[in-house]
Amino acid sequence: LCRGMQAFKNKSVEKPEPFYRLSMPRQKTSSEIINEARSVLRTLRTRRPFTPTEDQRKLFGSGSSRTPENRPPSVFSLHASSFDLAESRPVSGIRLSPLDHKPQLIYSAKDEDSSISLSKTPVDPEEVRRVSNARADLFQRTLENSLHGKIFPSDQNEEKVNSEEPVMMNNLCRSNENCLAEQRVHTPFNSGKSQLIYNEHISKSEGEDILKGTAGNFLSQLRGERSVILEYGNCVTSAQPFRSCLEEDTRVNEWEEEENFWRIKILPILREMENVEENIESLCLACTKLYQTLNEGNMFGKRFKRKSVLLKTLYKLVDIDSDPLCLKLAKIILSMKVNGKNLLSICKLAFKICRNEKNDYIVQNDRLLDCLLEVLRTEDLQKNSEALLYCMGAVKFMSGNAVLLNEMVNKQAVETLLQLMKQINNIKENDTHFSNLGHLLVQLTATLRNLADVPRARCQLVCKGAVAELCVALEQRASDADVCTYIVRILSKLSSYNDFCAALADCSRCYVLFLALLNKHQKKQDLVVRIFFILGNLMAESNQARQQFFKEKGSVNTLISLFQTYHKLDLNAEKRNCEKGEEKRNPKHPSEAEDVLMKLVRVLANLSIHPSVGAALAATHPVVELLVTVLEYKPIDDCEELVLNAAAAINNLSYYQVRSSAIEDKKLHIAEMLLKLLMSNSMDGVVEAVRVFGNLSHYHEIRDFIVQKKIYKFMIALLDAKNQHVCYSACGVLLNLTVDKDRRALLKEEGGIEKLIDCLQDFGPADWQLACLICKTLWNYSENFPSTASCFGEDTDTLLGLLTSLLDEELSLDYSLDRDIRNYHEIYWETEFKPVAEKLLDRIQSHRSS
Repeated sequence: LCRGMQAFKNKSVEKPEPFYRLSMPRQKTSSEIINEARSVLRTLRTRRPFTPTEDQRKLFGSGSSRTPENRPPSVFSLHASSFDLAESRPVSGIRLSPLDHKPQLIYSAKDEDSSISLSKTPVDPEEVRRVSNARADLFQRTLENSLHGKIFPSDQNEEKVNSEEPVMMNNLCRSNENCLAEQRVHTPFNSGKSQLIYNEHISKSEGEDILKGTAGNFLSQLRGERSVILEYGNCVTSAQPFRSCLEEDTRVNEWEEEENFWRIKILPILREMENVEENIESLCLACTKLYQTLNEGNMFGKRFKRKSVLLKTLYKLVDIDSDPLCLKLAKIILSMKVNGKNLLSICKLAFKICRNEKNDYIVQNDRLLDCLLEVLRTEDLQKNSEALLYCMGAVKFMSGNAVLLNEMVNKQAVETLLQLMKQINNIKENDTHFSNLGHLLVQLTATLRNLADVPRARCQLVCKGAVAELCVALEQRASDADVCTYIVRILSKLSSYNDFCAALADCSRCYVLFLALLNKHQKKQDLVVRIFFILGNLMAESNQARQQFFKEKGSVNTLISLFQTYHKLDLNAEKRNCEKGEEKRNPKHPSEAEDVLMKLVRVLANLSIHPSVGAALAATHPVVELLVTVLEYKPIDDCEELVLNAAAAINNLSYYQVRSSAIEDKKLHIAEMLLKLLMSNSMDGVVEAVRVFGNLSHYHEIRDFIVQKKIYKFMIALLDAKNQHVCYSACGVLLNLTVDKDRRALLKEEGGIEKLIDCLQDFGPADWQLACLICKTLWNYSENFPSTASCFGEDTDTLLGLLTSLLDEELSLDYSLDRDIRNYHEIYWETEFKPVAEKLLDRIQSHRSS
């Protein structure tokens, strides 16, 4: 390639070298980064695909592939009736031992002598459930009545209670022989029918003490006309003990402590809430006080007898239309570890609050995030998948706020989300929950996409193995376009950073996955363009990545197929614009088809850096034809980046001199297309065209074309650009022209020799590669001149003094530079510039003396 050194005929120069040389597959130093801008094999950079912000916060964005009937709703009504109080009732935690005798119903009062033996007929489960629920409802309603101040007088022998508000309470009795006995008393209601309640066998003084509490109202009903006692007998035997009396004493003490805490601390706050139902500010203050009190009493997540009463009171307040109040309620209820329908409803409430962007400020100040993250960490994935969906949706909305986003990182949200993703990945496709968990995965990956913007979160994603889990999710959810799009957006962001890019490149499975997604979702532009962006980043950083991707079956064919698909879409769009008489609205912003083509061509350009891959691509005619097609149909003013990427890809491929080279077959046509770039108003386009001419000018036909079209004059003019990279490319073309002896005199036109010497003076001490290239060009040019006067004329003394000073190591090398930069300068000065400059200086001095 560009065998300008072939004319450098000095016996001490043993082997001619190409004008451009391949970059070695090793880590770049800072000096190599400086040099990268002019290397013929250049990796290309590009902007990350733009993701517009959604106008409204929803579970699924406007571009979702899910139809409304196949996805959970983002908008719903939520009332107190949405909660299920039965799920909130406390569980006793006591497991009774099997009975070894027949329980008997013993009637007291009027029917005291009669008894009924229980039949051995199997119990109807529905009946058991009905009675159990009735007891639960009885207890809850009694406590509710107590909350409303409906306390019955203790001296009342008989109390008629409305059947809509039954009364119930459970307590433990103890004696030396029987540690536990339950008694049920049948009390007449208005209907005349009997109702089961518990007889607690408590003394009058004990009853009076409890009557001072909130649930004391039920005790006055223990003296009914009739009562039924269900005797269990002695449950404690030497062979099968039920529970020690000491344990029961401990439990009773705990219960008494809870009762005191409830009566003294909690109940006043609940009464306060009742009295200020219409005052939102007072209710919010009461909720704050309630949260602090429950937290101080270590009541969160604990089963206690009054829990259902407390929750029922809070559920009723949900009907008040106030987001600040609902936020307080959500925080308390979530902290109390509700489950089932109640967990779903409260997660929906949190979702509803966070959906409104105006609530971000109050959410920041009330630490709702802690509760939601705790739900994601602890709740069962399969049992509560819908609740987790709305919980995750609320967290996703929070991640759209910069303050809350940083708070998530501080609270280890990345680790929590990756653990949740791992659980989801463990659910296989044949599982009934697989499909619904896809909705949850959309929310999770959308949140990770936002977290990827935070530097600390990026480090955590690398350290916690996010690459592996994201790839597993991609493989399992390949048919779910939404999940794939969000995961690809995450990778798109992270692949711009070297550490994550290296981790992704090490995941050999990712190339197969990307190719599968490209083939499966060819028409989904937002997915395709990001995959190409990721691949372009991988190809820019790693020779291993280039080789692995190229070896994957069908990789090049997939690129060609998608190139043709989006090229056709772009042509159709242009045709429609022409028919309407419209011009492109904003040339600075590419269309969707152009954006895909830009990223795809960049993949080809970066892929061709690898020696064997680049050589293979240079011989692949469809690839070269498509690149040339871009130069043919796309004006640089319409989409500059696409045209520049195509020229850069051709430049890289033109480096390789291989048999059946498609570049060689089309070299003259390519030169014609490059001439359009040289004549354009884009300086970047001019430089890119000059670079390609630097490679192609090693062909004799191209040198003829350069002379015929007067392109060499353009190259000489570029030496005045005062830009070392532009001068470097132009000088490369001029060097190749001096290979032909009959064309060396062309350097005298347009003041070429003088401009080369000026470039050497301006850029020599800072750019030894360019200085070496200039010396090689002057060496070739001066080969057949009999004297320096006839060769360099008036510039001889200037060149002589300049070479002398540049060859002085102490004068030329700046030792104040950074160590890496200084080493770089020393290497190029010693190995490249010095040998050529010494030979040129010796020739000038020899001609002068003779």
